[in-house]
Amino acid sequence: MARYAELPNLKIMAANGVEYAYRETGEGSLPLVMLMHFRGNLDSWDPALVDALSQTRKVITFDNIGVGGTSGQPSNSMRKMAHGALAFISAMGYEKVDLLGFSIGSFVAQEISLIRPDSVRKVVLASSAPQGAPGMHGWEKWVMDAVGKPQTSAEEYVSVFFAKSESSHKAGMQALGRMHARTDDRDKDVTWEARIQQYDAVCEWGVPNHALLERVAAIEAPVFIANGDSDPMITPQYSHLLRGLIPQSTIKIYDDSAHGFLFQYHDEFAADVSNFLAE
Repeated sequence: MARYAELPNLKIMAANGVEYAYRETGEGSLPLVMLMHFRGNLDSWDPALVDALSQTRKVITFDNIGVGGTSGQPSNSMRKMAHGALAFISAMGYEKVDLLGFSIGSFVAQEISLIRPDSVRKVVLASSAPQGAPGMHGWEKWVMDAVGKPQTSAEEYVSVFFAKSESSHKAGMQALGRMHARTDDRDKDVTWEARIQQYDAVCEWGVPNHALLERVAAIEAPVFIANGDSDPMITPQYSHLLRGLIPQSTIKIYDDSAHGFLFQYHDEFAADVSNFLAE
C-alpha cells in the first residue's frame, strides 16, 4: 500500500459538471471521506495521519469545488460545500460513507449529516462547533493575521495549529516537514478567492443564533467529537456544546495541543477514530 505522500492526484467528473481532485489509499468497501480545513488542499493533510487511518480502511481525501485541483467556483456557505461534497461522493459510486471533518470540514460534515442522513454511517468532528454558537462569528484578529493573509509562514501556522509548549511546537514543525516532503505532483495552491469565500462561510456559520443550535440534535449517526485543549480557532467549549446537543456522541480533548491536535497525536487520534468506526 502506497504512503499518502506518494499517492497520485486523481480526477473524477461529477454529475454537477465539476472535475474533482482526490487521492485514495487503503482497502474496504465503506470509505472514510475526509473534509479539509480553512484554505487547505490535498497536501494539507499530515501524511502520518492518513497512513495510520488507512491501515484499517479505505481513506479518501478530496478538494471541494473551486479549491486546489478541483474545478468550479468556490462556495461561500457550508451548505453549498456540503452539496459539493455529496456530488463527489456520488461520483465515486458510494451510497454510504463515514466522514471525518476537520475545522470548517467539520461544519460541512454536520451539514451532510443533516441534508442526507442516509448517506452517512458515522461522523468524526475534529475542532468543531455547531452553527449559531455565540463567539464564533469569525476568528480573533491575531489568528487571522497568522493564517488568513496571502502568505503564511511556518511559525505563524504553528502558532495557531499547535500549543505554546516546546513539545507541541516541535510536533508542529515535524508535521509541516511531513506535509512538505512531497515535491512532485503537489496539489494546486488554494486561491485567494477560495480563501475569501471560505471565510464568508465561516462568518455566516458563526452568526449567533440559538435556534440554529438545535439543528445538530437531528444528527442520527454516531459522532466522535475531538479537539485540542488549547485550540485558539475553535475552542474546546464548542466540542462540549456539541456533545450536549448530539444524542449519539462521545468526546475526547487532547492535552497540550491546539487546532492541529490530530497531526500532533496522529497515531493516537487515528487509533481512537479506528476504534470508534469499528464499534
